[in-house]
Amino acid sequence: MGDAHADAGKHTGLYMGVFAALFVGTVVTVAVSRVHFSHAGNIVVALLIAGAKASLVAAIFMHLKWEKTPYIWWPLAICAVFFVVLVALPVLSTSDHPPGVTTHSWDVLPAAAAEEHGGGH
Repeated sequence: MGDAHADAGKHTGLYMGVFAALFVGTVVTVAVSRVHFSHAGNIVVALLIAGAKASLVAAIFMHLKWEKTPYIWWPLAICAVFFVVLVALPVLSTSDHPPGVTTHSWDVLPAAAAEEHGGGH
């Protein structure tokens, strides 16, 4: 039981370093959110920062850095590939509208529909 406490003590510096990196990553995320890139640019930057922070958490706090067996890496890689595919599907289908069809936000009525519903009360 005493060994467990000694083992945790030698990793405390690493955990505090990851904590500091996550804090800095959060500050950078907030700072970058104030910068206006293109819509896709903001999403890409936010995902890159979030991916870096998630990698730190998985590697250190979930102890994947010290995992040697391949039994954990293959399922993890397969999950990562499926995640990328599932995220890419809606992004790739955003321009799949027939010609002449306009898309609107769910809370904004087109002008013709607004006239039918009372003309903008």
